[in-house]
Parts: sequence; structure tokens; C-alpha cells
Amino acid sequence: MSKQFKVLVVDDDTGILDLSTSILRRVGYEVLEVSTGEECLDAVRTYHPDLVLLDVRLPDMSGIEVCRQIKSDDSLEDTFVILASGIQISSEDQAEGLDVGADGYIVRPLSNKEFLARVQAGERIKRAEDALRQKERDQEKLVSQLRAALVEIKTLKGFIPICASCKKIRNDEGYWDQLEAYISKHTDAVFTHGLCPECVEKYKAEMKTVSKKE
Repeated sequence: MSKQFKVLVVDDDTGILDLSTSILRRVGYEVLEVSTGEECLDAVRTYHPDLVLLDVRLPDMSGIEVCRQIKSDDSLEDTFVILASGIQISSEDQAEGLDVGADGYIVRPLSNKEFLARVQAGERIKRAEDALRQKERDQEKLVSQLRAALVEIKTLKGFIPICASCKKIRNDEGYWDQLEAYISKHTDAVFTHGLCPECVEKYKAEMKTVSKKE
């Protein structure tokens, strides 16, 4: 089951703030709300919302600057940010927001249905990006495990002192181990015993010799 999607709404207009949070909560989003840029940055660092719906014009700093600070922080750069404005709506304004790393730009006014659709589209993109990042982390972990396994396997490389007569191998402590014991200790190999064709013929010949003597 997917975790509840967390949205931070940032707007100093209480009417827009109340309406936005009401729409989002009604469909099941976990919603946080603040009204200044500093409060937004504090909330993002503290609660790590999945998506920030950020008004461009705030009383203490611009939403553009808030977005820039979020996206320039390595620990926050994965936060999905949608800028919103009913005043700064020109193509140049939108380009400025996207240039600092915003993932979307909402131009007001828009219907409640379109507003919700924009947020839900952002959620789909964010979840897909998170899944891809997790897959990359899993692959990196697997590669690390394989490298560690190769390091262990390489412990059997190089010169291994082996008796020319009984084929025992001298271990790191200077004692002589059976070949099977030495390999089992240094790898995950499991031995099963059988006879090669040459040995089968050898034992058959020996058995025939013993039978003739009897």
C-alpha cells in the first residue's frame, strides 16, 4: 500500500490557503500549511513533504527564492515544487521559476477540478521518480554486495601451498587442511562426493583382483 502523500501549501492569502488545503484534504492528502517563505523552509526541513505548492509572492521573500534554496540543498532537492501565482503569470515569470528548479507552475485563477488535477499529476511524477531512485539505490547496494563477494573470492587467488603428496593445503595459521576443508572455509562452496570415470574403472579392476585372490 502506498504511503499517504504529504503536501505543503504555502500562501499568505488565507482564503486561497483555506480553499487549497480543504480540497486536498477532502481527497485524502496529508496537508501542512504555512504563510511565509521562512516557515516554508523550516517545514520542508522538518517534515519533508512530498510536494510543495508554493505561492510566488510571499511577505518575507519570493517563492522563486524559496524554491531556489530548496533545490540547492542536497537533502531537499528531491522535493517536488509547484509554483503558483495570479500576478506573475507571463512566460518570462514561469521560465524564471522553472530555471531555479521548480517542477511545475500554476497560473491562477483556475477551477478546483483543474487545481486538483495539477496536484495529482505532480503526485504521479513524484512517485515515479521516487520509485526510480529506490531502484537505483537497490542496484547500487547489489553492486556493492557483489564487489564484496568478489573480494572474498579473490582470497583464493595467488600462491597456495599444497603438499605434492597428500594434496593438503597449508592454512594461514600454518596448519595443513584437507582440500575440501580449506575451500569450504574460504568460499560458500558445498561439496558432494562421487567417483570420476577413471576412478570407477580403477576400483572395478581392484575388486576383480581381490575376487580372483579369494
